[in-house]
Amino acid sequence: MLIRRKEAKDYGTKRLVEGSFNPGESCLIIEDVITSGSSILETAAVLQKEGLKVTDAIVLLDREQGGAANLKKEGIRLHSVCTLSSILEILYQRGKTDKALVNAVKTFIQENNTALAFDQNSVIAKKTECEGLSFGARAESATIHPLAARLLHLMEKKQTNLCLSADVTNSKELLQLADSVGPEICVLKTHVDILEDFNLEVAKKLRQLADEHEFLIFEDRKFADIGNTVKHQYEGGMYRIASWADIVNAHAVPGSGVVKGLREVGLPLNRGCLLIAEMSSQNSLATGDYTKAVVTMGEEYADFVFGFITGSRVTNKPEFIHMTPGVHMHAEGDNLGQQYLSPEDVIHKKGSDIIIVGRGILMASNKVDAAKMYRKAGWEAYLGRLS
Repeated sequence: MLIRRKEAKDYGTKRLVEGSFNPGESCLIIEDVITSGSSILETAAVLQKEGLKVTDAIVLLDREQGGAANLKKEGIRLHSVCTLSSILEILYQRGKTDKALVNAVKTFIQENNTALAFDQNSVIAKKTECEGLSFGARAESATIHPLAARLLHLMEKKQTNLCLSADVTNSKELLQLADSVGPEICVLKTHVDILEDFNLEVAKKLRQLADEHEFLIFEDRKFADIGNTVKHQYEGGMYRIASWADIVNAHAVPGSGVVKGLREVGLPLNRGCLLIAEMSSQNSLATGDYTKAVVTMGEEYADFVFGFITGSRVTNKPEFIHMTPGVHMHAEGDNLGQQYLSPEDVIHKKGSDIIIVGRGILMASNKVDAAKMYRKAGWEAYLGRLS
């Protein structure tokens, strides 16, 4: 049995989910009463973040105010011991209440059905304005970052929302990947600090391939230091990241100084930054209030920050792009805490924009065919979200 806490304690295991479990296992949620289903959906989101599968929930009483329908939209089946209307009928048949009260309660249930008007700030909000807009339409937003507009137009043109996470250790393999898979992707994500033979000539060739195949380069540096330090890390050193990478990312832990430092270097070069709002690893601390604070910081520096690394949509402002790592056709995980989601889960259900795929492509016998498969799955999920 597992217990979900409302908030992590600052002692003990410090986890939101207490109990013994393994990623990939199924978990049945048990509640006493359901109205809108928001409590069950919040619990399901926490469990899924821990790598558990949630397909069913049991409640003692279904108040019949849209909870079952709201859960169904998220792929969760509801099983109730009894319903409010069935209890009313039993009470009426046994003379414990009158018909007028029965009818009044039934009318109240019908007029307060949350499935018909579910609040947009709840877990499974109605399709947001942002989710209903095409990438091309969002690119025309008056407040959008130029790099975000360029990326969205590129995605529409190539019909791809796939980012390849090219976590390889030698430059030759990196350049071969960029050349062969480039036509299928909108973004190539690099980790140059794991390349054993990096030099600026490699960066120059990578830049040429990006221009040839029309994709952006995202250096997954995860800057996380004071402003002056990240400024030097970004523009100098042996990597000179700002000279060739369109996109970088950063943790918000150091405060706004990390964005200010990167911004000083990147803004004149028309670069952009993604803030890390959530992570795909098990027991990540990037949740709740921290995630909200990251979004607020991103909105404050929207002339440089154009989106977020996240597991789901964290803002409904159409000018911000959401990119989600940990995507795999077989949504399981590994023994180091990585948790996978399918393209359908990420794009259609969670409202993200771009799927980031690494091992699903890199470990395939035919990497180009695998990239085409993920490209198709990601784009179809996007089209399904629009329909």
